[in-house]
Amino acid sequence: MKQHISTISLLVRDYDEAIEFYTHKLQFLKTEDTKLEDNKRWVTIAPKSDNSCSLLLARATGAKQLAAVGNQSGGRVFLFLYTDDFWRDYHKMNISGVNFVRPPREETYGTVAVFEDLYGNLWDLIEKT
Repeated sequence: MKQHISTISLLVRDYDEAIEFYTHKLQFLKTEDTKLEDNKRWVTIAPKSDNSCSLLLARATGAKQLAAVGNQSGGRVFLFLYTDDFWRDYHKMNISGVNFVRPPREETYGTVAVFEDLYGNLWDLIEKT
């Protein structure tokens, strides 16, 4: 059986502010935006070059979900964005205002830096060696 992960749910406070961040600062594409009942939407985004795995921007409802916005992994790096040109993407993201919380460094597996999304979730930007 062939399997793959296609979508990862990411809790957000507001659909439109999240779409703005991911499409403008990270240059992702909005791949779907379907209105559902109760003012909900099915909003997916993915990197322009590969949409085999997308993020579902899920608006948090209730105290428990709202408390998890920005802390879905308990403060650890949550998502890993691979690139074919680390320095190109690092400079673009810096210019667009993405906050890098750990500077670039060379590791045995490649070049990496840690950034945060608009809610504080941590991401690795990685170019494999």
